[in-house]
Amino acid sequence: MRSAERTQEAGRAVREVWREGLGVAIATSAYGISFGALAVASGLDVWQTCVLSLLMFTGGSQFAFIGVFGAGGIAALPSAVASAALLGVRNVAYGMRLSSIIGGGFWRRAAAAQVTIDESTAVAISQQTPRLRRLGFWLTGLGVFIGWNLTTLAGALLGDVLGDPKAWGLDAAAAAAFLALLWPRLRERQAIAVGVAAAVVAAGLTPLLMPGLPVLVAALVAIVVGWFNWFGRRNATVEASG
Repeated sequence: MRSAERTQEAGRAVREVWREGLGVAIATSAYGISFGALAVASGLDVWQTCVLSLLMFTGGSQFAFIGVFGAGGIAALPSAVASAALLGVRNVAYGMRLSSIIGGGFWRRAAAAQVTIDESTAVAISQQTPRLRRLGFWLTGLGVFIGWNLTTLAGALLGDVLGDPKAWGLDAAAAAAFLALLWPRLRERQAIAVGVAAAVVAAGLTPLLMPGLPVLVAALVAIVVGWFNWFGRRNATVEASG
């Protein structure tokens, strides 16, 4: 009886990962229409836009690239590349965090490197077992990769018809999906403190620094707050005294 219950519970957990991963993939892929339209409006042609999504494949870096390139043209290309690289640095940290989940093998790691993004990392680390983490990572990463590139092509082809992508709310789709993943994890004071500190720093520095730097500074703040675990120690003290 217990074996049957465990099997049913395992099946429910797998189905939940599928729902979560596909939901994030669909929401994030919708954002690709916005990128495709904006990239063409910034001066790239359809094929350049599609190649950028295939090879760079990290939304923040791609938007930073076309934002700087669109404002300055070819002369701003070095700055555009630098901005995109700065925003992509966080994926290196994600890769270190996920290395034990992905496993060994050159080709497996090479494929994983291409789909190590915010969404695949968030879905993976939110799971309870190594098997579910691995499933969440690959399902979300590959789902976003396929969907993002298809919608990039659609956005590039239909950019003139769509008009301003923000009018359709596509600029908020990925952020809303990521927030939905983050919210259930904010159960303790320490996690809330890390999130609030990083958000305040990033928002305050965005008007002052070039794209990419506010994210890195906010990440450092999050590391410092998390490392010292001020609120975590306070909670432990309260529980011990109680």
